[in-house]
Amino acid sequence: MAMSLGSGQGGRRRGSRRTPMAEINVTPFVDVMLVLLIIFMVTAPLLTAGVPVDLPDSRANALDSEPQGVTISIDETGNVFIDDAPVAIGGFARALESLPRSDGGPDITLRADRGLDYGRVMAVMGELNRAGLNRISLVTNSSSVEP
Repeated sequence: MAMSLGSGQGGRRRGSRRTPMAEINVTPFVDVMLVLLIIFMVTAPLLTAGVPVDLPDSRANALDSEPQGVTISIDETGNVFIDDAPVAIGGFARALESLPRSDGGPDITLRADRGLDYGRVMAVMGELNRAGLNRISLVTNSSSVEP
């Protein structure tokens, strides 16, 4: 961005008018937008699950990424959440009935805390089976350590 400074009294010449500068330097704007893009790209995958769950490790291969239907989470105290919404104790079966159904039912993604009793996870899976929701994916952390 160049600017000419006139000579004479106070930087102005007699009889001339300065025309306004009509160009904008967009380089800082582009720099800021690129930084924001990187921040969103890094944080977007972390926003998929709102219920904090300490997932167990597994050496299983990851499934192809498909659009998820419903995410069911069980936290360390055994509380059940359907897509971040807490389910009242004893109301899980009724909550499953209100899920929208398509051919085969929605795809269920089950996230359970590693410290949970195995029976609690099986009780939730039994209710899913009883409701006719049999397409269940279990979510784990990836690990390279053998058991």
